[in-house]
Amino acid sequence: MIIEPRMAAFIDSLDRGNPPWLDELEREALAERIPIIRKPLQSFLRFLLVYAKPARILEVGTAVGFSALLMSEYAPADCHITTIEKYEKRIPTARANFRKAGREDRITLLEGDAAEILKELREPYDLIFMDAAKGQYLSFLPEVLRLLKPGGLLLSDNVLQDGDVIESRFALERRKRTTHARMREYLYELKHLPGLETVILPVGDGVTLTTKLQEDDEDKI
Repeated sequence: MIIEPRMAAFIDSLDRGNPPWLDELEREALAERIPIIRKPLQSFLRFLLVYAKPARILEVGTAVGFSALLMSEYAPADCHITTIEKYEKRIPTARANFRKAGREDRITLLEGDAAEILKELREPYDLIFMDAAKGQYLSFLPEVLRLLKPGGLLLSDNVLQDGDVIESRFALERRKRTTHARMREYLYELKHLPGLETVILPVGDGVTLTTKLQEDDEDKI
């Protein structure tokens, strides 16, 4: 928990929630201990979708399809979502969830390693949602930025690692140290790469919101 629990609970209590079918899918995922985006990020993502009105969305990390379905619910009706998943056991569940919701025509699921699939994609995306293995964000970044249209948004989840990102690596379990180092480097890159503007927000488990600047905008910074 990044922000004080009582404050987080108060903010969540004001949320109007999602349609019942999405709430049911969320309950099922949590019951099976499948990680899905947290309530604060759901609210933030809904706002971004309504405000930015993306026509093309790319998601890196599908899991059981909850976030892709949430995006399909709040994005414009003609928006198409492409989502990538590597974990074979979750792919059939995600496809079944897309079919059950009647969203198969609006969501394309690509199976395999995102590192390889990203290289094959060509069309620019208005919004890219990064929610895959946290230790891989940095390696995905060059291709993700290539695919992000100027003026587009890159949303990256779980970047503050429940607060662990501020700790010394030696205070963490050994198995967490590599991801910790890579996430710190990822955040540094997002804040310092030319042509990007990034804000880090304590939403959920921490998110970054990055925009790829137009040439005219780059001249101003």
